[in-house]
Amino acid sequence: MSGTVEARLTELGLTLPDVVPPLAAYQPAVQSGVYVYTAGQLPMVDGKLPLVGKVGAEVTAEDAKDLARTCALNALAAVKSLVGDLDRIERVVKVVGFVASAPDFTGQPGVLNGASELLGAALGDRGVHARSAVGVAVLPLDAPVEVEIQVELKA
Repeated sequence: MSGTVEARLTELGLTLPDVVPPLAAYQPAVQSGVYVYTAGQLPMVDGKLPLVGKVGAEVTAEDAKDLARTCALNALAAVKSLVGDLDRIERVVKVVGFVASAPDFTGQPGVLNGASELLGAALGDRGVHARSAVGVAVLPLDAPVEVEIQVELKA
């Protein structure tokens, strides 16, 4: 295991998963200068979605929050696959989250707190970020949540 970020994840009872393979023609993460951008990460666990459907209908907000946490963990795995060590992260700059929402569901920010709280727990102050939480009609594979992150690397 490398570094303090992964040690914190272990303390939280979490293991960094393998990178989720792309579903189409894209890379899980790309680097441009000191920034790494991840593709949208679904809450895949062992190659499968644990839940599918709309938040506020088939999926509860609390379950969706847990799924957002899984998305953030998958995003960190994508970053590590590119840069080798999560301790190279200077800070998480931006998180964008999409929530497949029932028409009357308005709790997208609470759902995305799952991702934000995980990044804060793993990275401390370096995990504090700007964020957008967007409700959408449908996501790939009928996933309830999708999260992408942008991180700045240490120079």
